[in-house]
This record gives sequence, structure tokens and C-alpha cells, in this order.
Amino acid sequence: MSHRPVLQVHDLTVEFAGTRAVDGIGFELASGDTLGLVGESGSGKSTTALALLRMLPAGGRITGGSVELDGQDLASLPEPALRGLRGRRIAMVFQDPMSSLNPVLTIGRQLDEALRAHGDAPRAARAARAAELLDLVGIPDASGRLRDHPHQFSGGQRQRIMIALALAHDARVLVADEPTTALDPTVQQQILGLLTRINRETGTALVVISHDLGVIARTCRRMLVMRSGRVVEHGETADVLAAPRHPYTKQLLAAVPRLDAPSGAAANSTPGEEPLLTVRGLRKTYGPRRRPVTALAGVDLELHPGETLGLVGESGSGKSTLARALVRVHAPSAGSIRFRGEEFGVRRGRARGGSERAARREIQMVFQDPYASLNPRLTAGQIIAEPLIAHGLGDRAARERRVAELLEQVGLDPSWADRHPRSFSGGQRQRIGIARALAPGPSVLICDEPVSALDVSVQAQVIELLARLQRELGLAVLFIAHDLAVVRQVSHRIAVMHRGRIVETGPADRVVTAPEHPYTAELLAAIPGLDTVPRPAAGLPQQAAPASKTTLLPTLRSTR
Repeated sequence: MSHRPVLQVHDLTVEFAGTRAVDGIGFELASGDTLGLVGESGSGKSTTALALLRMLPAGGRITGGSVELDGQDLASLPEPALRGLRGRRIAMVFQDPMSSLNPVLTIGRQLDEALRAHGDAPRAARAARAAELLDLVGIPDASGRLRDHPHQFSGGQRQRIMIALALAHDARVLVADEPTTALDPTVQQQILGLLTRINRETGTALVVISHDLGVIARTCRRMLVMRSGRVVEHGETADVLAAPRHPYTKQLLAAVPRLDAPSGAAANSTPGEEPLLTVRGLRKTYGPRRRPVTALAGVDLELHPGETLGLVGESGSGKSTLARALVRVHAPSAGSIRFRGEEFGVRRGRARGGSERAARREIQMVFQDPYASLNPRLTAGQIIAEPLIAHGLGDRAARERRVAELLEQVGLDPSWADRHPRSFSGGQRQRIGIARALAPGPSVLICDEPVSALDVSVQAQVIELLARLQRELGLAVLFIAHDLAVVRQVSHRIAVMHRGRIVETGPADRVVTAPEHPYTAELLAAIPGLDTVPRPAAGLPQQAAPASKTTLLPTLRSTR
């Protein structure tokens, strides 16, 4: 059985305007092999992935080295010949399916485009193949869903569609760039299981790029650790995770939130006894009265002064809807919200004006996506000053002093107030979002997935910042996330949400170590740990030759 590499990368160098983004990286992949690339944002992971397919953005170019696919150097191949290989012999699963899929075309049309790109089979055969691909990646009612548009699918289903597009022509190498970022644990488990099954049953070589070491441990037998465009450590995944040699790898591992680590919140502060925020029977429905969609189905919740309450659950469970109801972005359909004992914000005109205004100022929100939640046309100082202007707090000079104070409080240089969001990293943008939320002096901070899109080391810094601010300012925090390890790290109590209801609430350590509800146990079981490194299937070597593809992925042949 031959183990000749399918993909050989030698001394690959990529530059943008004279700056090296990838500096001499090299590796080999055989059929059936799995390789993980890990590192922080800016380490060169995604640039490496794009360079493999020669899909670098404007200004980027390969300045050295080679990328050989079955002996052909993709780095020097003419563009027409490269188009014949890209998508057919080497394919890519992109990070954000919503920005990668065309929102105005049906999924069937988009799959058909991919199939027509490398063949001229008749329409009926292409339609059958498209349905087969959707069925392969686990989309129910595959034939019927071909007529649907991307917005009609969940996040996990859209990622499955991206995998189906990449598999349209049985590629020899599949590159998955952050395929599970911001997905819930159970959906993440499904996507990783799908990639692993494809790798094992078809022999497709798999490159997984991620900042999540748990994802790499779950899917890859070998791994490369990248920093500043260079490989600082490589080897068998189990060996690297068990005994890292490079200080940077050790730093990444130390920053990974662990389920077996007890909650640090309880030791830092003691919540007050009387609830600051009380939610009773909160309901929210959308759509027509005849066929309403229920997002919140009677939520009961309490948040005490100085407490961090972690809220976990899958996408669609109602977490973000609840957060937006608490800050009056969404008006609840029924139930009550009490802040400092006074009801507000459920039925229009029911709450007193004073209590409504006070609640709006004292309950502030940190949004999930630091890229989308900051106005790109405003400077950091203007963004932070917005709540002060909205609530009529201070004159211009006072606002400027407050902005400088807040920037320093969240660990940013006050002199950066004149910079625009594009000048900041993802972690720095999230700090600006936190500063904006703190501007009017709130007593309740609602954090909606504030670290899900951040690298582990940056994630650790933001979590520590929130913990410090809570201690210094006495904030009550509702921390919404799908990662139970992160939630346990920061929370006094955890509430588990499922289908618009709270199904379990209790002390953080108890909920994680002794869950009472089956859904909580399911969430815990789905979290990829660092001890789940895949092993070769029985009878197969570490770098297996490709298995027959006829059972899983019959190829669509040209009729010509």
C-alpha cells in the first residue's frame, strides 16, 4: 500500500505589501491523513489555507516555496489549469457560511453551479447528485430542501452545506478553515463527526484550521502550531498536547477553559441576597397570531447584585432573545421584568417613565461580534461616548474625560480614542464594546457570547477583564455562552436554556459535575476535550491509502 503524499508544502512564503504573513511553512499529507493548524489571529493560519488554493486576497502573493498536489505545483500553475483543479482535487470549507453562500440563490442552484464547474452531466443527474450530497451531510428531506435559500437553514446546516459544496467532486484534499467557530457544542460535535467520517470512509486528506485546541484534538492526528507566520511546534497531536515544548504552545494550552477546573467566581465575590433583576413567566412570540413562533416560553430568572449568572444553551434556545428583551430591544409578549423591585418594559405604557429610563441606563449589553457591533465610521471615542450623549450625561469635556477613563479601565491606551475600529484587533474591539457598555455606569451587564469569536488567549484576557471589572464596580453580570467550560470559569450560578425555557439552574460547580437534566448532560458530553485525539481505524496505518469512494460518494461522471 503506497503512502506517497497527496499534498507536499515546501518552504511556503506569502507576503502582503512586503510584509511576510507566512514565513517558510512546510508539511506533507497522505491520503486519509489529518492535520491541524492552530494559533492566534494573525498567526498565518487562514493565509496558509488560502495560499494552498491560490485564493489570496488582493495584495497577497506567494513569494517562495511550492504547493505540490499529486506532483503538480499549484504555486506556479497557470490560472486556467489551476481552475481545473480547484474544487475538483483540492477544496475548501470556509469559516462563515452566511458570507460564503449567495443569499439570493437556492441551495440547489449553488450546488448545481459547483457540479457544472467540472463536468457537463445532464440536469437531472446534477439534481440527483445535489440531493445526494445534502443527504450525505445530514440535511433532512434533502430533495425538498434544494429549493430553500441559505437563510432558511440553521447555522449548523449552513456549515453542512459548505461541506457538501466542497465534496461535490470527491476532492483529494479538504481544507476546513475554522469550520465550527461560534457553533454550539452539540452542532459542533455533529460537524466534527461528519468531517471525521468523510476522512475515514473516503480517504480524503483533511486540513483543519482552528484556534480551538479541543477541535484539533477531536479531529486531527497531527498538528502544527503557528505564530507570526512560522511553525513553532509540530508533531503528533497527542504528544504536543501532553508535553508541549515551545512556550507559546504552553501558553495556548494554559488559556484553554477546562470543565474540570472549579468556578473561580465564588471565591472572588459574594452576591447580594435580594435580587436586582427578576424575570417571571417571560414569553416572546413572533409571526402571525394563527401560527406564532415561540422564542421564550415562560422564563423565570433572578440576578443578584455582584453575581455572575451563566446562561447556556444551543442556538435557537432563546438566549439572545432573552438578552434583548431585558434591554428592551425586543418587547416581550407576556410576563414581568422587575428591576430594583419595579416592573418595567413588558406592556407599552405600563411602566413609569422614571423607572423605565433608569433601567435602560443601568442595564447595558456587550454584543457577540466585535466586528459587527461597532460603527466603522465612528472613532473609538465617539462609540464609547454614544451612551453618554443618549442619556444626557455630562458636557463635551466631561465626556472626553470619561472616555479616556474607560479606555484605560479596559486596558487600552486613551490616546487611541481617535482611531477607527479597523485599526484594532478583535480582542481590542471587544474591549471597546465593554467600555461602551460601562459608559453610563450600569449595575447590570448582559454579555451575549462576548468571547465566542476570539482566540483562546484573547478570550482569557477578556474574561479576566470582565471578572476584574465586576469586582471593582460591583456589577451583576448575565454571561451568555454556549461553552460550558467558559461559563463555569466565570459564573456563581448556571442556568441552562432549552426551547425557550430554563430547564436547570444551580451553583456552577454542581451543574457541571452533577447535571440533573438530560439536556445539560448532553451539552457536557458534546464539548471536545484535549484527551480525544483520534486514532487510526483498525487495520489502517497512520496515513491510510484512500478507501473506495463508491459506497459513500459515488462520483458524478460526465456523459461526454
